[in-house]
Amino acid sequence: MKKAFLILSWLGSLSVSAQLPTPQFKIQVVDNQIAIGYGLAIGDVDGDKKPDILLADQKDIVWYKNDGSSGPWKRYVMATNLTSKDNVCIAARDIDGDGRVEVAVGAMWNPAETKDLTQSGAVFYLIRPKDATQLWEPVQLHHEITTHRMRWAQVSKNKYQLIVVPLHGLGNVNGEGTGVKILAYDVPKNPKQPWSYQMLDSTLHITHNFEIWEDADATKVLIGSKEGGKVVSYKKNQWQPTGQWMGEGLGVGEVRRGILPNKESFVTAIAPWHGNQLVVLNSKSNTKAILTDRLSQGHALACGDFLGLGYSQIAVGWRNPNADKKVGVRLFVPKEANGENWEEFILDESVRMACEDLQAADLDGDGDLDIIAAGRATLNVLIYWNQRITK
Repeated sequence: MKKAFLILSWLGSLSVSAQLPTPQFKIQVVDNQIAIGYGLAIGDVDGDKKPDILLADQKDIVWYKNDGSSGPWKRYVMATNLTSKDNVCIAARDIDGDGRVEVAVGAMWNPAETKDLTQSGAVFYLIRPKDATQLWEPVQLHHEITTHRMRWAQVSKNKYQLIVVPLHGLGNVNGEGTGVKILAYDVPKNPKQPWSYQMLDSTLHITHNFEIWEDADATKVLIGSKEGGKVVSYKKNQWQPTGQWMGEGLGVGEVRRGILPNKESFVTAIAPWHGNQLVVLNSKSNTKAILTDRLSQGHALACGDFLGLGYSQIAVGWRNPNADKKVGVRLFVPKEANGENWEEFILDESVRMACEDLQAADLDGDGDLDIIAAGRATLNVLIYWNQRITK
C-alpha cells in the first residue's frame, strides 16, 4: 500500500520521475526483551570496523555486536542502574580517531520534576575498559534539569563537544518559565577531571530534539522547541545565535535536515511536540507543509538516501496506535525537484514497532542505508535491512 500526498504549492512542481522505486526492507529482530528503548546510537564499539547498535534502555546502557547481517546480535551491558530513575538518551561517536566510539549517556529521567536538580537529570561519560564487552566506568558530569537528548558535534578540525539538550528549564511549569539551558561540554584529556562547558542557548522551552550539520564555515545546531526550530552556530570558539529559524512559532519536536532533488536543503519535523503531523518547514515563508497527520505520538525521524536517488527521503515512526489502530514506520519520498509532492511507502504497519527512536546507517557495508528502530510498547529493537538492488 502506498499513498501520495500533495503539499503546499510554494515548494515547486518539477517532476523528478514518473515512477519511484518501491522500497524493499527485510525485518530482523535484534532484541525483543527490552524495557523501553529510549534512545539509539550507531557506531563501532569494539574496533572491528563494523557499526554496532547502542541502546539507552530503562535501567541498562547496552550495545549489540555486529557480526554480520545473517547472524545474531549479541547483547553486552555497558552500565546499569546509573541513577534511581530511568536512562533516557545516548551519544556515540569516534572523537579521538582510534576507530572506536566514545559514549555519553543521559539518565535520571524525571520530566515532571523541574525544580530539584538532585531528582531530575544526569549526564555521564562512560570510560571504556580494555575489553569493551565488560562494564564501562561512568563519570558523572554537571547537568541541568530534565536531561533529554545529546549528541557529539565536531566544532573545529580537532575539537568535539558533547551537546546536551534538556526538556525543560529550571522551575518550568507547563513549558513556561526559565528557558532551557542547552550546554556544550569540552572533553578534558583526563575525562575524570572536571569538564568545562559553554551555554549554547537559553531562550527556548520544551526543547525536544535537535539536528547538527558541520559546514565548512561553521558547525550549526537546529533545535526543535515549543517556539519552533532555532539555529545556533559555532564560530570563533563560541556558540552564537544566527537569527535563523525553521518554522518560528509553529512548535516542533523531532527535527531533521535533508536534501531535495534540486539540491536545496529542507527541514522536516514532527509537529507539534509528540504530535500527529509529519511536516516540511519553509524558512522563507515561515510555513509548514503537512505530509501526513496520521501519526500518534510521533517520536522518531531520520533523513537519508535510502533508495539511492541522489537526494533525501524521510523515515518516520510513532509510538502509540493511531486512528487506524496502527503503529509503525513510513518512508516519504519527494516526487518533484522542489518537493511539491511526496509519496508515502509503508515499511511496517503491524503492531510490532511502536517506535520510540530510529537511526539510519549502513550496517552491512553494501552502500545502502538500513533503518534501526526501538519500540516502546513493543519492547523491541528491529533492523529494517535495505534490499535495494544496485546496478
